[in-house]
Amino acid sequence: MSSLFDGLAVRHTFADLPSVFYTAVSPQPLANARLLHVNTDLAVQLGLSPTRLHESDFLNVVAGQQPLPGGRTVAAVYSGHQFGVWAGQLGDGRAHLLGQIDTADGPQELQLKGSGKTPYSRMGDGRAVLRSSVREYLASQAMVGLGIATSRALALVTSDTPVYRETVETGAIVTRVAPSFVRFGSFEHWAHDPERLRTLLDYVLREFYPALHQQAGTEQERVCRFLAEVTRRSAQMVADWQTVGFCHGVMNTDNMSILGLTIDYGPYGFMDRFQLDHVCNHSDTQGRYAWNRQPSVVHWNLYRLASALMGLDLDAQALQETLQTFERHFLARYYANLQAKLGLRTWTEADAALVDDWWRLLHDSGADFTLSFRALAHAPAIPEAFLELFGHSEAARDWLQNYRQRLAMDGSDTPQRIVDMNRVNPLYVLRNYLAEQAIQAAAQGDASEIDTLMRLLSDPYTERPGYQAYAAVPPDWGCRLEVSCSS
Repeated sequence: MSSLFDGLAVRHTFADLPSVFYTAVSPQPLANARLLHVNTDLAVQLGLSPTRLHESDFLNVVAGQQPLPGGRTVAAVYSGHQFGVWAGQLGDGRAHLLGQIDTADGPQELQLKGSGKTPYSRMGDGRAVLRSSVREYLASQAMVGLGIATSRALALVTSDTPVYRETVETGAIVTRVAPSFVRFGSFEHWAHDPERLRTLLDYVLREFYPALHQQAGTEQERVCRFLAEVTRRSAQMVADWQTVGFCHGVMNTDNMSILGLTIDYGPYGFMDRFQLDHVCNHSDTQGRYAWNRQPSVVHWNLYRLASALMGLDLDAQALQETLQTFERHFLARYYANLQAKLGLRTWTEADAALVDDWWRLLHDSGADFTLSFRALAHAPAIPEAFLELFGHSEAARDWLQNYRQRLAMDGSDTPQRIVDMNRVNPLYVLRNYLAEQAIQAAAQGDASEIDTLMRLLSDPYTERPGYQAYAAVPPDWGCRLEVSCSS
């Protein structure tokens, strides 16, 4: 009988590296594993037949019961700084890299999260709970819909395996998909081993930055080009985070993708009430990863990457000059995003002050991040609905008056402006309370809320009749939800 995976071009270039970079280790299957949900669109992009995703072959692979045909299952080693402190050796403590599938969009690696212990589990049990797995599954879809660089999620498996956290929870596995899961911490691990550091760099350049790999030059020039590209991608990623109100929650260097992808969704959050120093991770007691600190943290993490690359005996000044391009890349993307979100045809230096006043207005009023941006499209013509979000404050009236004047100067107060703004200001985001509702239903074996959210989040800009509740501010209980590193 043919397999769902027949005909796919499956390789595993990471496993072709010397064995010091990983450990070959099999997953530990869950008890009575069941497929709770599958991302059909992503499956099709991977070359999998949508009509066969509920066959046993698929479940066996995404539940860790059988290897990916043609792949080799490994867990990667890496190190990193966690909450600003060097943590030493880390690694895939509950993840198994199955292999990669060649697609029209390039190779895509499949990785199981929550699939059991590895040599890098330290004191962990190698498991993920259903709660965190649902959150990661939905978060990656939300980011794809928002156009933000991210890993993706292919499948969500639930089980009868108990997992012990603050309470007894259900064990689950999420199948993550990305071109690569190499991270800043992968380079930090080999900072004092030039041979292995060079091997890893060659691999990343050859497989994921071929244009850079093919350019001639000294090792110094090659590393600077690489660091410059990682800096650019990382700066643009965090600028995108800032302008949708996304907080990652645990921006350790081992959670930073070398490809500028949003990875390792844990205690993340999309802001409801705006607060400049909003902290989404209850475990982050010092507020290191607050919303307004995220750009500086990404920059700091890039310095840690550059420090690791210094193991190749490079010129520190050249690397530092490369890192100084971060602010330019960040501000270019940040202001371009805000120009579109504000509906402006042009951008002037004075608009930075308009944006600063906007953030101050949101902060002082505690207005809803997403709905406030969404309301801007109709604010000039229907001011009362807009002002209601800010309690009809004088500050809101003053800001709206300045905004109207700016639109008039820009010549952009046209019907087309409204259409364009609604294409960049989402109506639906993955609020914590929406994720919690999906989690509660999933715990009963009901994937309908996951299904609804996957559809809404795939196109968060288009208003859907009958789904007003999914665009509403959270109820009182939803405002009290907390997420932590145990998520």
